Amino acid sequence: MNNTETVKNSLKKRYAREKRFQLYGRMAVWTGFIFLAILLFDIITKATPAFQATEIFLDIPLDPVTLELQADTQLDEETLRAIDYAGLIKKSLRQAFPEVKKRKDKKLLYKLVSSGAEFKLRDMVINNPQLIGNKPLSLWVLADDDVDTFYKLETVTSRIKEQQIGFIDKLKQDDRIRTSFNTTFFTHSDSREPEQAGIRGALMGSFWTLLVTLLISLPVGIAAAVYLEEFAPQNKFTDFIEININNLAAVPSIVFGLLGLAVFINFFGIPRSAPLIGGLVLSLMTLPTIIISSRAALKSVPPSIKEAALGLGASHMQTVFHHVLPLAMPGILTGAIIGMAQALGETAPLLMIGMVAFIVDVPGGFLDSATVLPVQIYLWSDSPERAFTALTAATILVLLGFLAVMNAIAIYLRKHFERRW
Repeated sequence: MNNTETVKNSLKKRYAREKRFQLYGRMAVWTGFIFLAILLFDIITKATPAFQATEIFLDIPLDPVTLELQADTQLDEETLRAIDYAGLIKKSLRQAFPEVKKRKDKKLLYKLVSSGAEFKLRDMVINNPQLIGNKPLSLWVLADDDVDTFYKLETVTSRIKEQQIGFIDKLKQDDRIRTSFNTTFFTHSDSREPEQAGIRGALMGSFWTLLVTLLISLPVGIAAAVYLEEFAPQNKFTDFIEININNLAAVPSIVFGLLGLAVFINFFGIPRSAPLIGGLVLSLMTLPTIIISSRAALKSVPPSIKEAALGLGASHMQTVFHHVLPLAMPGILTGAIIGMAQALGETAPLLMIGMVAFIVDVPGGFLDSATVLPVQIYLWSDSPERAFTALTAATILVLLGFLAVMNAIAIYLRKHFERRW
């Protein structure tokens, strides 16, 4: 065999190896894509029922005789709050199902409606006392979570009884049951009852926590990056700082939670479960990411920009703040957004500082008790009621949506302001 044939055989083998390697690479990419698609499909399938709510139509009697009100009774707020609204809803259900006579069946009948229906009725009457009169109030109220799950999924479980299935069938025939968009999911906070639970409190808690994180980590991170990259002398001390910054970026997030528990709560006495303590802990976790990305952005500015400014008589500080920093700002902002997206999805450090508490009220400031979206997912995933499964998946979708938006903004900033030197 001559040299030419030897070279040809060698090239064939090399090309075959390259093709196999490319095939393995494509298989790896498609395998990851398929698993991701399966995961997203599973989440979306489970989350879809959470965006719909089952409602039952009732005719609520609001005549003064039923309400046991005298003709001269003043309809002030105290009087209106004392009305037995739960009894009114039960009476409306008995009127809709006059054939139900046994006490046991009546209890099952009353369980068709959510326990929050009486509070909805109470608020409507208090806000509009003119509703009280001889004409019944037509009202759509939320169904109980077991009825809601059965009606949307048509799955019989041990929590739904045969008599209740019969009641639901009769409501279908009379067009007194329907599904509508679940506004409660976005307007209410956490609740023990799945049909009344929402993410508004967690959304506001995430907003306040990320605001604190941004206000602390962004200026401190940029200032540290500028100093280390442009002003710090090259000695063992700065080398020690740089090594520790890189090490902190790899520290497990729960360690920062332990640090916040020991320092901010036990030593400084900051209230537990407040967005302030959450923001401080997430700032410590986000700082290494912002510092490293900011230093990389500063390094990407060509030295000729700095040399030209210095050659025209600008001082070192003027050169950095008037030329280098503005040109590096798109890369800095991209790193900051990625760091904030990482902070938005963190759970472990916030569990350590008490943000796992059951919070009903919507936080209105930095010191109010609050929870965040990842912790809300953790809480609902551990709940025994089946309806919380759909709420958990829906909250995951909302969180993924926020993360996708933040990463899209980072990509846009990088592409829009990117300069090729």
